[in-house]
Amino acid sequence: MHAPLNSEAFRIVGTPRFGGILVVADHASNRVPEDIDLGIAPELMDEHIAIDIGVTGIAEHMAKREGTAALLGNVSRLVCDTNRTEQDPASIPDASDGHTIPGNIGIDREARLARFHRPFHDKLTELLEGTPPALTLILHSFTPCLASKPDEKRPWHCGLLYDQDDRGARAAQPLLEAEGLTVGDQLPYSGKIYNAAIERHVESEGRPYLYIEIRQDLIADDAGQAEWAERMTRICNRVAIEIEG
Repeated sequence: MHAPLNSEAFRIVGTPRFGGILVVADHASNRVPEDIDLGIAPELMDEHIAIDIGVTGIAEHMAKREGTAALLGNVSRLVCDTNRTEQDPASIPDASDGHTIPGNIGIDREARLARFHRPFHDKLTELLEGTPPALTLILHSFTPCLASKPDEKRPWHCGLLYDQDDRGARAAQPLLEAEGLTVGDQLPYSGKIYNAAIERHVESEGRPYLYIEIRQDLIADDAGQAEWAERMTRICNRVAIEIEG
């Protein structure tokens, strides 16, 4: 029996198709369910600690094209970070970029993981096995500067992440650089740590993927999101062909 297209843990945009593109954006929402109180200032929910700014718009633009679908996280990463493994304490963080999250301290972690983490990953498994895509695009964004490290500027327009399988990154990097972009190789993060999607769903199964982090100031409005959606659609198709070949 298939799980529903939408739940409190995830939502799907577009129609998944065998041999298409599946966009996975697990930090796509800043929603906090009514029965959960994180105990933080409301304005923080619009910042990068709560949501990957810009990724929802990119994914939704991409999913308007036939053959592309997107699996979007449907709660804030502060409620449950599905890009961390269940065993990682940061899957339900008690602090982020210098901000304490008091509502996550002393909670029933098992119940929170069962409610949000497992349904998201179960749905991703179902999509990858039921309608295997030619390429999975794992989509994130990063802030130009962390509040806790104000002197460390991040000059990259985007970063490519991977663990052992670097086929997608190697194929995409020259395509991105040809468009005048500064590309970080395993920067500002590394795909060798923290990434449950890589570890559980693509590397372990040998599935072709591309994992990209885009700088948030480039995709903070609809124009930037539309530009990057068009770019990523083109590049994903080329990367898929190169990997398959």
